[in-house]
Amino acid sequence: MSSARYDRAITVFSPDGHLFQVEYAMEAVRKGTVAVGVRGKDVIVLGVEKKATAKLQDARSIRKIVKLDDHICLTFAGLTADSRVLISKALMECQSYRLTVEDSPSVEYISKFIAGIQQRYTQSGGVRPFGISTLIVGFDTDGTPNLFQTDPSGSYSSWKAAAIGRSSKSVGEFLEKNYTDVSEEESIKLAVRALLEIVESGNKNIEIAVIRNKQPIVLLDEQEIDKLVAVVEAEKEIQKEQEKSEKQQK
Repeated sequence: MSSARYDRAITVFSPDGHLFQVEYAMEAVRKGTVAVGVRGKDVIVLGVEKKATAKLQDARSIRKIVKLDDHICLTFAGLTADSRVLISKALMECQSYRLTVEDSPSVEYISKFIAGIQQRYTQSGGVRPFGISTLIVGFDTDGTPNLFQTDPSGSYSSWKAAAIGRSSKSVGEFLEKNYTDVSEEESIKLAVRALLEIVESGNKNIEIAVIRNKQPIVLLDEQEIDKLVAVVEAEKEIQKEQEKSEKQQK
């Protein structure tokens, strides 16, 4: 069988163990706008890069951060049209869970549900994998903060901080190097700093959501993001000056 046939058939493994269509779906994720999640002690922060909207387009109609339940939030990287299908299914599952169990679903339960749907679409004929990865965040009933990531293969995992989308590898390395869960303010600033590593036009293309235990999910407005960007850039300049002076002393 030629390699081209392995390339087209979603349910057929190549001789070296690859499912090429799943790998192409991962590539679609890598071409999407970046999204980061940071889990602090008592706060979770989601930060996303927004695409520039046309002059006549209503920016409110384009949302990358979606509320699934009172305590669960989701963002994604990849194909927006695919995300709408998964988000719709997740919203229905949250409502169904509350109706059946008379309790709110846990963050891990919804993450597992979304990952399960993504996995089924890698194993059936006549369909293709979802071209998105998701970051799902929220607090459990005992107050434990959670950050889960799912990908097109159907796997899911828990993280302290994670990045998906374009340049996710370099943003992930930045998060790994700078992550601390000291305070709420530091967690928010870390998410902003991570986004500013690759987002050039600054605050206008950034959206930030802050999730606190047993409190409404807060989307920061442009003025608040302006202030955060100014603080982060000022700290960067101070750090550069310190490094410069240290080099001169040596």
